[in-house]
Amino acid sequence: MSERKPVSEYAQPHIQTLRAYTPGFQPKESGWIKLNTNENPYPPSPKVEEALKDAVGPSLRLYPDPTSAALREAVARINGVDSSCAFIGNGSDDILNLLTRAFSDSARFAGYTFPSYSLYPVLCGIQNSGIVEIPFGRSMVLPLEPLLDCDARILFFTSPNAPTGVGFSNDDLRTLVAGFDGIVVIDEAYADFAKETAVELLSDFDNLVITRTFSKSYSLAGMRIGYALTHPDVVEVLDKVRDSYNVGRLAQVAGLAAVADQSYLKAIVGKIKQTRDHYVQELRDLGWFVYDSQANLIFAEPKDAKGYSGPEVAQSLFEFLKSEKILVRYFAGHALTDTFLRISVGDDDQMLALSESIQKWLKNE
Repeated sequence: MSERKPVSEYAQPHIQTLRAYTPGFQPKESGWIKLNTNENPYPPSPKVEEALKDAVGPSLRLYPDPTSAALREAVARINGVDSSCAFIGNGSDDILNLLTRAFSDSARFAGYTFPSYSLYPVLCGIQNSGIVEIPFGRSMVLPLEPLLDCDARILFFTSPNAPTGVGFSNDDLRTLVAGFDGIVVIDEAYADFAKETAVELLSDFDNLVITRTFSKSYSLAGMRIGYALTHPDVVEVLDKVRDSYNVGRLAQVAGLAAVADQSYLKAIVGKIKQTRDHYVQELRDLGWFVYDSQANLIFAEPKDAKGYSGPEVAQSLFEFLKSEKILVRYFAGHALTDTFLRISVGDDDQMLALSESIQKWLKNE
C-alpha cells in the first residue's frame, strides 16, 4: 500500500497556495488598549442587551428567519429604499464573499484599488478569480481612468477608504458607476462617520451594490451582521448563493434593536468623530502627515524626534506602542502604506494613553 500524501494536497491547487486573511492581533490577556481593528470603543445601544435577554429561551431551538425579512425592512427604511433592495449577511464580509462567488471567476476578473481592504484578494483567491489591482497615488485622488479601463466585471471600492479614511464625492462615484461595465461594490463599512454616502445613486444604477456593517458604528462586531443595498435583481442573485440560514436568530434580534435606536447611534458616532478630529490635529501639530479621515480611524505617518519618517520609524513606533500594551496596525511591505500607522479611534482614556506613549517614544528616540 502506497504512503498517503499530506491531506492538504487534496485541496484544489489554488487553495494550497492561498494566503489567508490576517486580522489585527487579538490579545488573550487583559490590560491591552486595542486600537488595531477599528472596533467601536463604546457598547451597543442598551436596547440591544434588553432585546437579547428577551430572545434567549425556547425559540433558540428553531431555525432563524432564512431571509432576515424584518431586518431587511428595517435597514431599507432607515436608508429610504424599498425592502426588495436590501439583503442581510453574516457580516458584510459574508456579502463580499457572496458577490465574489456570484460575479467572478478565472474568466470574469475582479478589481479593487490599493490600498484597500485586504480581504478582497483573499476572497478572489478562494474563488480562483482573475484579479486587477488599481493603485492609488499618495494623494488618494480617485483613479477614475484606470478604474473605468480595467478588465474586470466586478469592482470592490471602499468609500471611505480603508486604511486611509479618505472619503470620495458622490459626483466621482457617479462617474465610476455609470462608466463601469460590470458590478460596482461600494464598501461603506464606515458610512456613518462620513460626510456623504452613495445611497442616493441607487435609484439611478442597477449595477451598484452598497455594503454596510453593524461592526463599526453599531458596536456589534461580535454579532456578525452586515447588509447590502442594491437592485432587486442583484438581491435575487445573492439569495441564490447564500447559505440557507446565513444570519442567526440572536444576530437578527440584535440588529433590529440597534437600528431602532438611531438617537443612540448618532450620539456615539458624533462622539467618535469629535475624538477623531481632535487627535488628527494633535498628530499634525507634531509635524506628522495625517489623511483627512471620514472613518473611525486615523492613518498617520509618524516622524521621530529628529523629524525623519519612513518604514523604520513607523515600525519603531509600532513596536514601542506594543511594548506599552497599545495595539495599532502597521501594513509593511508597500510604499503606499509602510510609512504609516493605522490607529482606531478609542475612548478618551485610550486616546490619552496613546498620546502619552507617543510623547514617551519621541523622548526616547
